[in-house]
Amino acid sequence: MILYPAIDLKEGRCVRLVQGDMAQAKVFNDDPAAQAEAFEMQGFSWLHVVDLDGAFAGAPRNAAAVDAILARVKLPVQLGGGVREMRTLEGWLEKGVRRVIIGTAAVRDPAFVREAARRHPGRIAVGIDAKDGRVAVEGWAQTSSMTAEELGRRFEDAGVAAIIYTDIARDGILKGLNIEMTLALASAVSIPVIASGGLASMADVERLLEPDCAVLAGAITGRALYDGRIDPKEALAAIARAAVSDKGSAA
Repeated sequence: MILYPAIDLKEGRCVRLVQGDMAQAKVFNDDPAAQAEAFEMQGFSWLHVVDLDGAFAGAPRNAAAVDAILARVKLPVQLGGGVREMRTLEGWLEKGVRRVIIGTAAVRDPAFVREAARRHPGRIAVGIDAKDGRVAVEGWAQTSSMTAEELGRRFEDAGVAAIIYTDIARDGILKGLNIEMTLALASAVSIPVIASGGLASMADVERLLEPDCAVLAGAITGRALYDGRIDPKEALAAIARAAVSDKGSAA
């Protein structure tokens, strides 16, 4: 399992929101590139970046901050927020983003996702953000009539590298991941699923390492890292031990 530290960008700064509410943004670092470097030094193997302003605007709004991150660290970066057209997506890939996340456009323009996955195998992810069981779009400002499982199944044969599933009700409030709904989605599709929204403590990390969560490809953590509720060294050591144990069991 991969643990992804999150950097959410608002007006060039590293922030965390509460349930996607831009009015409840807490600044944790004025220098996102320095934060990315800190995560790299702590031993993380990937970085999860979201252009929050871009998600609402429908186009990139924090390009300078993303450029600075890409220049500062060697970690592979997965990036979402405001990716609604091929020019934007390919622009990020050309800059060095390893994986681009498509959210709103996955609901509004599924053909775009399919074409992107065809052109860029292994480098396209779908972001599914659920609110009261329904997929939310436009930076979580609107809710569609589609369920997470319906949206996930839409791309079963598209060659999508991963689905990032976020329970909006849990995001940023440190109440724990919605394991039940995340596992239900992972069971409904063959696409690797990454859990997001609410990871709050080492108990949550340990829960992700239990056998029933082996179907998950990873999890994203944000506020709990910034607040010190999760110790990076301890969390990554637990994941490493679990990986060794799994290999031993397989042998």
